[in-house]
Amino acid sequence: MKRRTLLKLAAGSAALSGLSPVSLVVAAPLKELRLDYAYYSPVSLVLRRFGWLEEEFKADGVQVRWVLSAGSNRALEYLNANSIDIGSSAGLAALLAKANGNPIKTPYIFSRPEWTALVVRKDSPIRSVADLKGKKVAATKGTDPYLFLLRSLQTAGLKRSDIEHVSLQHADGRAALEQGKVDAWAGLDPHMAASELEAGSKLIYRNVAFNTYGFLNVREEFLATRPAEVARVIKAYERARAWVIANPSEAAKILSEEAKVTLPVALLQVKLRSDFSNPQPGSEHVKALQVAAPILKAEALVKSDTDLNRAIAELVDTRFAQPYITKA
Repeated sequence: MKRRTLLKLAAGSAALSGLSPVSLVVAAPLKELRLDYAYYSPVSLVLRRFGWLEEEFKADGVQVRWVLSAGSNRALEYLNANSIDIGSSAGLAALLAKANGNPIKTPYIFSRPEWTALVVRKDSPIRSVADLKGKKVAATKGTDPYLFLLRSLQTAGLKRSDIEHVSLQHADGRAALEQGKVDAWAGLDPHMAASELEAGSKLIYRNVAFNTYGFLNVREEFLATRPAEVARVIKAYERARAWVIANPSEAAKILSEEAKVTLPVALLQVKLRSDFSNPQPGSEHVKALQVAAPILKAEALVKSDTDLNRAIAELVDTRFAQPYITKA
């Protein structure tokens, strides 16, 4: 049978079954699994430390390649460039990327964190969001802290144009704040917790609801053609998540060693600012994005005619991981 005829039959079968034609392609054996780890995702650090993915794929001869993501922006850049298959980011950052053409889906939630806030030096006269008008504020574009900053400014009737935004990666933002090069910083743990405990920096605005969830994103093509491999990654993540819940102090020690922060800093992040209880994407994650999404248009981060509700629906996969989630 000719190749063209086979492709037509595959497309017809896909239409009848509700699957995309790409999902019917028989992929060649996987040689390398590429995924990130991040200091803002303690579960990823545990998974990498114990080698559970390497153990899972060893019999298949699959190499596991880990790439460090310094922020959501980096993880999403790597995914968009096809440098990794699976990457960790904040939910609103993932939506921003998706709305701007990054072909990703989110089948798993790695945490519900309070990982960002607005931070000033211990001797700063700044006491509120309103005091930021006209000030230099560091934040990493394309990340939850940056979007948190924009939403926080909105609560005080301010816009991005009312401040001087200084675009720095998270660790550099901390350094700039402590060195007096900027007036405030939209921080990210563990750097933010370290600045609090070690430099006496103050959090002038906190809002757990403005912290979007930790999204484990997968390239659409990879999820479509290799669902079995993605399922095995999620099951390994579940093993690591259960271990973190059962051993928070030990997880904090791993974070401390990996991120090169003190144990008290790591304990603050893992025990007090992270909730690992619900990895299943669902209505709460969709609603959180729907509430947050208007800031993307208000600050012209997406085109004015972008259908954000559609982008949310296409991003959050509420079904894929259900069979693999460990019930509490």
